[in-house]
Amino acid sequence: MSRTVADSKALMEQETRLSESQPAVPGTVRPGGRTAKVRRAVLEATEDALAASGFHGLNMDHVAASAGVGKTTVYRRWGSPVGLVADLLRDMAEQSLPASDTGSLAGDLHANATLVVRTLTDPRMGGVFRAVIAAAACDEECAEALNGFYRARLEEWAPVVKRGAARGEIPPETDGLELLRAVSAPLYYRFMITREPLGPEDGERAVRAALTAAEAGAFTSM
Repeated sequence: MSRTVADSKALMEQETRLSESQPAVPGTVRPGGRTAKVRRAVLEATEDALAASGFHGLNMDHVAASAGVGKTTVYRRWGSPVGLVADLLRDMAEQSLPASDTGSLAGDLHANATLVVRTLTDPRMGGVFRAVIAAAACDEECAEALNGFYRARLEEWAPVVKRGAARGEIPPETDGLELLRAVSAPLYYRFMITREPLGPEDGERAVRAALTAAEAGAFTSM
């Protein structure tokens, strides 16, 4: 390890010790300053660990060492691997890209499907999502955090459906959240359930099917 990296880690460890005497609910942090830097370092180390080893390989001590922070801080602020995953999902929701506005509903849904496919097939992020989905399947806190992540993403994209309805592309009563779910559901099915190859053509097929169903009124209120 170079002297510069060693000095940087030593400085961060010293900074985190200053805050260790302040108790906190696992996963909560104060905004700005040293605390924000510590959170960023820990969440990046958590993401690295999930991508490399999955949820069951997530070790609090290893995350602290990789982040260059005191392990007491990690245990105090996040409490457990579940706390790390839950906070990572909250951060991912905050950092996610905004919805597209291509001028047509078909274009917007295609952009949405492209984003999902690109994320799930990315060597790093695909591993992260597989890990957090697996964690959510066996832990209620992770499940709630994952639900919050996808709820935030659906709400971000819901206006594209309203704009499409206003342009007369689909019935005005169309449930935007259900239409968006119909686009991403077959992609996640291939990714997590059947573990089949996933590519752009799958996104295009999902959009065509969802849009055809929406035009026929499949997602209107009963």
